[in-house]
Amino acid sequence: MTAVPLPPAHLLTVGEYATLGEDDAGRSELMEGNLVMSPSPSPDHNMAALRIALQLMPQLPQDLEVITDVDIDLELVPPDQPGFSRRPDVIAVRRSARRRVRTEGGLIRASEVLVVVEIVSPGSRRTDNVVKRAEYADAGIPHYWIVDLQEPVSLLACHLTEKFGYLDAEVVAGIFAGTEPFAVQLDLEDLQ
Repeated sequence: MTAVPLPPAHLLTVGEYATLGEDDAGRSELMEGNLVMSPSPSPDHNMAALRIALQLMPQLPQDLEVITDVDIDLELVPPDQPGFSRRPDVIAVRRSARRRVRTEGGLIRASEVLVVVEIVSPGSRRTDNVVKRAEYADAGIPHYWIVDLQEPVSLLACHLTEKFGYLDAEVVAGIFAGTEPFAVQLDLEDLQ
């Protein structure tokens, strides 16, 4: 039997959260300094994330790359305050971000991310569609794509506006084709 780790005795900054490391943090995220644990995604969820990443990779401009299942600092509060960190399923990020993390440490910053992709799970529907949507918009991430694996597999592409947070495009099934922030086509049926 594995013991559940005790939560920290105080609210965490993003820097403190980053020092927990992969083994201690597990499938966790940081919300206003609180460590939030969630179960590992299902095999279908993980396979969909992998297939999205594999489809995106050859379509990205040279200055971008795809990373899966990595913590990002939403940069919603000063570094010394209880922070916010999310672990999206897939991100398209500037190549310089991973180099910066390698040399400086810390997490990938929201300001380095162009697209966040979240795959809806049975227990994350409200979180992905409401909570994370608001947090990613507040963090200034330009594009948020929500993938729903329920038949038919669909994608809701949201782009950030200056005044109103994210604006939704039409929900798409079959082939998703976009032009912003780069030209892309995703075969959503391949995600099943």
